[in-house]
Amino acid sequence: MESEKKVSPVSDVGAWAMNVISSVGIIMANKQLMSSNGYSFSFATTLTGFHFAVTALVGFVSNSTGYTASKHVPLWELLWFSIVANMSITGMNLSLMLNSVGFYQISKLSMIPVVCVMEWIIHSKRYSKEVKVAVVVVVIGVGVCTVTDVKVNAKGFICACVAVLATSLQQISIGSLQKKYSVGAFELLSKTAPIQALSLLVFGPFIDYYLSGNLISNYMKTISTGAIIFILISCSLAVFCNISQYLCIGRFSAVSFQVLGHMKTVCVLTLGWLLFDSELTFKNILGMLVAVAGMVIYSWAVEVEKASSKSVPHSKHSLTEEELNLLKDGVEKAELGESK
Repeated sequence: MESEKKVSPVSDVGAWAMNVISSVGIIMANKQLMSSNGYSFSFATTLTGFHFAVTALVGFVSNSTGYTASKHVPLWELLWFSIVANMSITGMNLSLMLNSVGFYQISKLSMIPVVCVMEWIIHSKRYSKEVKVAVVVVVIGVGVCTVTDVKVNAKGFICACVAVLATSLQQISIGSLQKKYSVGAFELLSKTAPIQALSLLVFGPFIDYYLSGNLISNYMKTISTGAIIFILISCSLAVFCNISQYLCIGRFSAVSFQVLGHMKTVCVLTLGWLLFDSELTFKNILGMLVAVAGMVIYSWAVEVEKASSKSVPHSKHSLTEEELNLLKDGVEKAELGESK
């Protein structure tokens, strides 16, 4: 038992580390791939389709070689999940195009309270005062270091709302499906990835054309070797990013994934300053420090919540020694009565 307890925290830290490193890496790779100073690949939705196609291929190889076992999950559940996930991706891309960067960041920050409310509605989950305070601190910190100009219009607001609701529901569903069907993170991902890849590769080019006004077929005619290399790097990192997302949400919760996931925002801002000469102001630094402080408070609050839940006696779910003795006496009396 002691060895199991020692192994678990290491694997949990490994899952978070994999998510942070792969997410930050993919953002850096995509920045080089998509920026005008890089390779001007302006097809974000189709690129996500490539990501899921490679993830599906890895899942197929893993299942074929027997490295992972495939468990049954109803097709309608997979289709429903894939639709919600694709609405999240499309909604985020449309929100970024139609709104200012500042409002886009605010909509991303709103996912934490939205996930909390949705988990309360769907799973009747309640949060301690300490957790709520930590969430507020993280939201304020990330808001200070990322939100600048805030401009919004009706279409952009609707797209942002759809994106936030779909993303929140998708992340809650990842954990729910894993528990409901006793399926592992990678097993679930290998089932949903092919559906998402197919739908995004079919509809992605049309969405990207609407967003950028460019056809991917024209870009592919003159694609450079450097662009191909960065697409492959992006797809490779996406496999680790997708797996670690399912792992983290399956082991913890969608709220924890959102809160601690903002460590990626801090890392991206820092690396942008180091690698791409992005401006890092006092406001950014102050916001990052507040956000990190909020994450530390959140981690502490979750541990306190776990400790308090363990200290509560489970009288409703198990019989006490006194109740067992009373039950035993009752059975013995019943047997004596029958023998008479």
